Amino acid sequence: MTEELKFEPSVDEKEIGVGVQSGVVTLTGKVPSFAEKFAAERAVERVSGVRAVADDLQVKLTPANSRSDTDVALAAVHALAWDMEVPDDKIKVKVVNGWVTVEGHAEWHFQKAAAERAVRFLTGVKGVTNLIAISPKVSPTDVMKRIEDAIKRSAELDAKRVFVEAEGSKVTLRGTVRSWAERDEAERAAWAVSGVSDVEDRITVSA
Repeated sequence: MTEELKFEPSVDEKEIGVGVQSGVVTLTGKVPSFAEKFAAERAVERVSGVRAVADDLQVKLTPANSRSDTDVALAAVHALAWDMEVPDDKIKVKVVNGWVTVEGHAEWHFQKAAAERAVRFLTGVKGVTNLIAISPKVSPTDVMKRIEDAIKRSAELDAKRVFVEAEGSKVTLRGTVRSWAERDEAERAAWAVSGVSDVEDRITVSA
């Protein structure tokens, strides 16, 4: 686990504590940016055998990285406007003590994800909450079939091990996969379908 953090160039592993119990990884310590906190969490998720991550890392900004909420809000508005994947006219930003909240509406999950990505790496950001809602435009049956087809097309997934349920615009994934990366791939396939507003990932990672 520590080796993967060392391998990640955007993370200073010396400031991060790692605990592992029954496949659950707990990260502790302080990092100088939300971007590093995010990168550390993603790094340990890549390790085989990881079943869950408890991210208790605290973001403690250095004086050079500190910004007022007004400055962070202005930077976030500009970042959203400059990202072509973001429907910025439908999204609002709120910043409290460095924590950024984006809210509004989007037609696709990739637009919701793009909005979060656009503000995640801004200087002065301590955390991000994504409250953007996705407006469903397709039937549950159609959603389920599209996801199943996407999973079958994925070279990284064994489609026979993943099961899809759809109720309205909400999707539930079940089954057992071999790694956290495979679990993420199944979830990514579900989110890539138009009309999906929520994905409940109940897939387990085999030990």
